[in-house]
Amino acid sequence: RFELTSGKILQICVAELFSAQPAYNQSILFPAGRVLCQMVPCGSEEVDESIKSAHSAYRKWSKMAGMERARVMLEAARIIRERREKIAKLEVINNGKSITEALVDIDIAWQCIEYYAGLAGTLAGQHVQLPGGAFAYTRREALGVCVGIGAFNYPFQIASWKSAPALACGNAMVFKPSPMTPVTAVILAEIYKEAGVPDGLFCVVQGGAETGTLLCQHPMVAKVSFTGSVPTGKKVMEMSAKGVKQVTLELGGKSPLLIFKDCELENAVRGALMANFLTQGQVCCNGTRVFVQREILPKFLEEVVKRTKAIAVGDPLLDGTRMGALISKPQLEKALRYGANVLCGGEPFVPSDPKLKGGYYMSPCVLDNCKDDMTCVKEEIFGPVMSVLPFDAEEEVIQRANNTTFGLASGVFTRDISRAHRVAENLEAGTCFINNYNISPVEVPFGGYKNSGFGRENGQVTIEYYSQLKTVVVEMGDVENYF
Repeated sequence: RFELTSGKILQICVAELFSAQPAYNQSILFPAGRVLCQMVPCGSEEVDESIKSAHSAYRKWSKMAGMERARVMLEAARIIRERREKIAKLEVINNGKSITEALVDIDIAWQCIEYYAGLAGTLAGQHVQLPGGAFAYTRREALGVCVGIGAFNYPFQIASWKSAPALACGNAMVFKPSPMTPVTAVILAEIYKEAGVPDGLFCVVQGGAETGTLLCQHPMVAKVSFTGSVPTGKKVMEMSAKGVKQVTLELGGKSPLLIFKDCELENAVRGALMANFLTQGQVCCNGTRVFVQREILPKFLEEVVKRTKAIAVGDPLLDGTRMGALISKPQLEKALRYGANVLCGGEPFVPSDPKLKGGYYMSPCVLDNCKDDMTCVKEEIFGPVMSVLPFDAEEEVIQRANNTTFGLASGVFTRDISRAHRVAENLEAGTCFINNYNISPVEVPFGGYKNSGFGRENGQVTIEYYSQLKTVVVEMGDVENYF
């Protein structure tokens, strides 16, 4: 219902589409270098209207049987699956990642909705027998209106990750995408509506920090789920705490990847590339601190540099491209600032296509001779920069790996099964990959330790983060009176 390249104002999805009041327009740039659209951030009036609309839809949706909700969600998943190629192309334009990755993201999105549709009909309570014939039971109930705040690296996928468990539990959701990637969340809202959800059940509001503040502070919001940086996550938590709202935070990371000398080297090299260069390195759980046991370090560096130099950077809509453009000029400049001993890459990349010359491209970079106290090792870069560090012993590398305020993910490559599980137990992170990295099946919980946040997305456990328990106590006899 809007042309991406026409400059038409993006609209807000509530019961019907309508435009925000034009306080000011914000140009949204396609990361490959052209203006994508104009966005009007939503103010207090639009936020209030969207939340009230969502609350009205929640009252209808939460009264439906779980299987009824499941049928609607399955239809949404079917529509996404049927239109995956079109949505993936929109995601490339929205975000700048390669079409190969975007197709995977869209598949994960419909799989997530399908997975939680399967759980919608299983929500149940517990019966407890009490003395004297009395009994109690519990009801798992929806929270109400939930707010989702997304990040720019996985716009459509994050919107699906947050909305699917929320809707399965009977909630409504008001979702704010990153102001840098406003497009595909609107597509998801249209698909949900086409599938048959009540008007307003999944709303999209556009805007930046001011819009997010209005959402977090609104008295009708029961929960906020945020994906983004640690500083912003702390602000979200502070604002939500004033209203005693439940919060899920999926924040940044500087994850360690441990490669032992007994590993299958080919798989370890592949794992290191997957851990660093997906989505132009803009992945919060990336294993950007690559610890390699000293005995195999020269061979590892030789192979990883050779593969990194071969990564095809360019037009993200071409099937042969493996790395697209970073999200913005500031993000590109930030990524280019970091450096130690640069083995390859790390400079701006200028595509041969004249239409792409203004894009935010960077050649993937491998840094050697890194030390634990270097900025490139301590800070989240959010760009295609791999820092390689040598180590000698297991106990030493675990201590170094845990020496961070982050705790989102980790990984280990080894053929020693005892070591693999021992290391996984001792790494302080919400996820540990053994002999692989950056796979995200929707059946598996995802979330962090330490400053990387709390709460979980995906997996059955997430149902608990989007619902609440009510205890009902039933007396079958007379009331015992102490007075």
